Amino acid sequence: MIKLPLPEPLPLEVPLRTLDERRVSIAEFPYRRLRLTIDHEPLVGVTPEMLLWWFGHIGESMEYHGSVQPRYRVWHPLDHVHWGLVNPAPDGTVSEGARFRIIEAMGRDERFYIDSVDRVEKLDLTGIRLVLRIAGAMFFQLEHTWSRAEGATHYTSVMDVGSRSPLGLPINAYLRSRIFVPGMERAWLRHNIEEVGRFEHFLPDLYRSRRDADLAAEPNGIARA
Repeated sequence: MIKLPLPEPLPLEVPLRTLDERRVSIAEFPYRRLRLTIDHEPLVGVTPEMLLWWFGHIGESMEYHGSVQPRYRVWHPLDHVHWGLVNPAPDGTVSEGARFRIIEAMGRDERFYIDSVDRVEKLDLTGIRLVLRIAGAMFFQLEHTWSRAEGATHYTSVMDVGSRSPLGLPINAYLRSRIFVPGMERAWLRHNIEEVGRFEHFLPDLYRSRRDADLAAEPNGIARA
């Protein structure tokens, strides 16, 4: 696949969230397996329904600072490069079974440039799970889990890099030296905290505008789910 250059940054209306060491962990396991965990600060004004809808419609565009922009770029105006649907789910949507391509450069650093195609193994009101399997064995998993809180959503992120099997050690070593390179651990933690924190600032309004449009389109005045 052709490497896409970093686009010019989009404007930020508010500062990005910062990394809080008390909310993150980095764990090393046998066979060069890695786990990164984030317990995000609550997302005020965001609901699990909003997050489920977002990931199902992430490939669309939206108004942002006077122009129409891909939603994926608005999600992280500095680091995100491209999102593309490679294969839809069996029902033709971005849901369980879909495969999509994401390109990003964490911290806008070319050393931490990621271009990956992952499969959606789970997408529901409790979260989303993305995986990469090679010959049936899982070598990458990213799971975001959501739960409802009072006026907010509790959001956690767990990334696993590498197979649990000793047979996967050569591929694990390749991933850790050539793809998820040294230094990317903290760059990813910071990037993910920043993008998840962004939801507070655009998703509630975007979701309400979608609901308002659906309501206006329905003759009985009942918006679609």
